[in-house]
Amino acid sequence: MLWLQDCWTKVVLQNMGLAVAAQFQIVSGQKGLWSSHAVHSGSAPALPAGGITALEAVNLWKRHFAERGVTEPDHSSHYIIAHLFGAKTLESLDQRRLTEFLSPEKTEQMWKLCSRRLSRMPVQYVIEEWDFRDLTLKMRPPVFIPRPETEELVELMLTDLEMKLGTGVGADAQQTCLEVGCGSGAISLSLLTSLPQLKAIALDQSQDAVDLTGENALRFGLQDRLQIHHIDVMKDAETLLSLCSDVSALVSNPPYLFSEDMTTLEPEIFQFEDHAALDGGKDGLKVIKQILTLAPQILSNHGRVYLEVDPRHPLLIQHWVEENVQEMHYVETRHDINGRPRFCILRKEKSNKEHKLDLD
Repeated sequence: MLWLQDCWTKVVLQNMGLAVAAQFQIVSGQKGLWSSHAVHSGSAPALPAGGITALEAVNLWKRHFAERGVTEPDHSSHYIIAHLFGAKTLESLDQRRLTEFLSPEKTEQMWKLCSRRLSRMPVQYVIEEWDFRDLTLKMRPPVFIPRPETEELVELMLTDLEMKLGTGVGADAQQTCLEVGCGSGAISLSLLTSLPQLKAIALDQSQDAVDLTGENALRFGLQDRLQIHHIDVMKDAETLLSLCSDVSALVSNPPYLFSEDMTTLEPEIFQFEDHAALDGGKDGLKVIKQILTLAPQILSNHGRVYLEVDPRHPLLIQHWVEENVQEMHYVETRHDINGRPRFCILRKEKSNKEHKLDLD
């Protein structure tokens, strides 16, 4: 019996190694990701010859992650085993299930997923989904993973839009929101879910992001209220302007990292997420300036721009807008839950008129 178990262990590890290698082959072709952090089957801890319970597997991988310098080792192992059991958290599982031996299939699945996490792949990509507010979104590399701060951005937008769509100004008119840089569609889909009368337009420079947003829209039955376009705001300004006008709100969680900060990122971010969704240029404002330059030609009167930015940006943005975009008024800066100046709100003050597109 022990000999049979040893043979089964070898087969599981061999299959796991082949599957992980195939996964690396597929993804390594995307923008050079993973090139220097490939996982080898020997990196994984050996399976105990007598089998293993879910709880033992969680603790084993937690220790292994910690030894290998993987961030949040406990959360990583918890999320993965919960996912295998179709749950969100370990706490929601029956204790009996955690102390039973895993089936060979479940053990192999866990070793595959944990080996990917061992490569520093974010757990969101490992389990291929993540919760954002009330939505469980599909996730896959290299599409940008939404952060908790962006949930706060959605909350402050909803406060404004609910008033506008309720008894406020413009309550009787159709309201449309434009999202620049949609990633997985987290912002647009959250707004549409909360506001049934709202329509949205989402765009991204990444075809991967456009495709994923489309899949998530279908997942929640929101495809009829969301237009999705593969547009690079830096290169396709004329196309964008031809598609969007009289938009009530423009929202963006744009690339805002200073270029010099890119090399300080954790491997989970630097190796796996799309750099174009992160790097905002020398001062982190390259894309933000473009958005604000185009905003007066996109927004309806009194339409607003909502931006998630680096805490160093709000004052820089305010001064730049005052000097360069006369029709936009800087309304206020909002702080995130940690007290950092994180969100900028601006408003269009003048009526639409003929503009000469000058993006220099």
